[in-house]
Amino acid sequence: MTTRLLILGGTAEAAALARGVLTRFGDRIEMTTALAGRTRHPGPVPGMVRIGGFGGAAGLADYLVAQRVERLIDATHPFAAEISSAARLACDQTRVPRLLLLRPPWRRHPLDRWIEVDSIEAAAQIVGRVGRRAFLTVGASDVAAFATASGVRFVVRMIDPPRERLPLRFHEVVLGRGPFTLNEERHLLQRHAVDVLVCKASGGAATEAKIVAARDLSLPVIMVRRPPMERGLSVDTVDAALDWLAGLDERPGARRMS
Repeated sequence: MTTRLLILGGTAEAAALARGVLTRFGDRIEMTTALAGRTRHPGPVPGMVRIGGFGGAAGLADYLVAQRVERLIDATHPFAAEISSAARLACDQTRVPRLLLLRPPWRRHPLDRWIEVDSIEAAAQIVGRVGRRAFLTVGASDVAAFATASGVRFVVRMIDPPRERLPLRFHEVVLGRGPFTLNEERHLLQRHAVDVLVCKASGGAATEAKIVAARDLSLPVIMVRRPPMERGLSVDTVDAALDWLAGLDERPGARRMS
């Protein structure tokens, strides 16, 4: 009997999950990965792919019913709070079992010089007081918040080339898709004479090298804290998510967020 699964994706963990589902379950699970469409050329993902928003919780609930989705795994970015909230509400309404695949956070090292803030706007307000050449890795949709920062030259890393000039006074765009090595990140910081890193507390291994490189070079890091996690059953590994799909909902590795 085929089970219909919707993965809310767009992350390396979601892609790894899709590959794991295909390897472990084959055609026993009919899998669709939903992508927001913010990246023009997303990496390959097995199974069916849906690109674009759902129209909030109501639209997602309609989709779950229309497509007869039986399981949902939210493997979105830790800062994708809107879609995660919509998933919780939609699954509560339709009674579709939902699992959160949470990316482990970065652990602060004693040598890290983190300046933690609660929002992108707060990071933009203080960046000019911390450094003069900032490496900005917050995602294309949040770059505009730094338009009013004065006295700062930005090195902005993006996956896709911007469609139009960024609203920053002085900046340079570097393109790249993780994972990045420590040597690559250290070389980038030194080549551009970066004196402050600005990033989100995204966690995971794919982009952690920039944190280690900043530590090695004794650079301050303006770190935007994660938003609160949604309530619900959660795991932090792909293997645990695959076990949940196999019916082991109460395995020791799963925990309920409240």
